[in-house]
Amino acid sequence: MAVILTLVGGFLDAYTYVCRDGVFANAQTGNFARLAISLAQGNLFDALRYFASIMAFVAGVTIAMRICFTMKKSTFLHWRQVCVLLEIVLLVGISFIPVGDISNIFANVLVSLTCAIQVETFRRFQGNVFASTMCTGNLRNATENMNHFWQTGNHENHDKSVRYFSIDITFVVGAVIGTLCTKAWSVRAVLVCCAALAVCFLMMTFGGREEE
Repeated sequence: MAVILTLVGGFLDAYTYVCRDGVFANAQTGNFARLAISLAQGNLFDALRYFASIMAFVAGVTIAMRICFTMKKSTFLHWRQVCVLLEIVLLVGISFIPVGDISNIFANVLVSLTCAIQVETFRRFQGNVFASTMCTGNLRNATENMNHFWQTGNHENHDKSVRYFSIDITFVVGAVIGTLCTKAWSVRAVLVCCAALAVCFLMMTFGGREEE
C-alpha cells in the first residue's frame, strides 16, 4: 500500500505540473514560495492560484481528521477506507474539468484537497513515519538513518534508510508515469490514480483492520 500510495503521490504532482499550469499540488512549500514571488511581482492572478492550492490542503487535512473522529468506532468501514473512497470521487470529478485558466485553479484545488486527505490518512508504513505525497521528510529520514548506520553499525537503521530511499524512488517513478500518461491522455490521465486507489481500498477490505 505504501508503494501504491507513493506512486499516486508522484503521479498527481506530475499531473498538476504538466497539465494544470505548473502548480505542485502535493507539497505546499513550493506554492508558498511562488505565492510570495507572485505578490512581489504584482501578479495577483498567479498569487490566487497558489493561495487556493494552499487553502485546499488545509481543508483536506481537516476533512481527513473529521472523518477519523466521526468514524473511529465504525464497524462497517474503516475511516481510512472512507478517505480513499473520497479521494477516488474527487479524482473522477477532476478528470472532467477541462484545461483553462479558471478551470485549472479549480482542478488544482481539488488535487491539493485529495493529496492532503491522503497524507493525513496514511502517515506510517512498517511503523515508520512517512509521507506518500512529498519527498523532503522521507529524504531526511533516509539520510539520518544512513548516518546512524555508518556511526553505529545498527542494521535496523540501515533497513529504515533503504525503505525511505525506496519510497522516494517510488515517488519519482510515479511522477514519470504521471508525466507520460498526462501527455497521452491529458485531463483523463488522473483516472489511473483512481484505479490504483481502488486497489488500496480492496487491500484494506480483505487485509484486516489494525487496532489503533
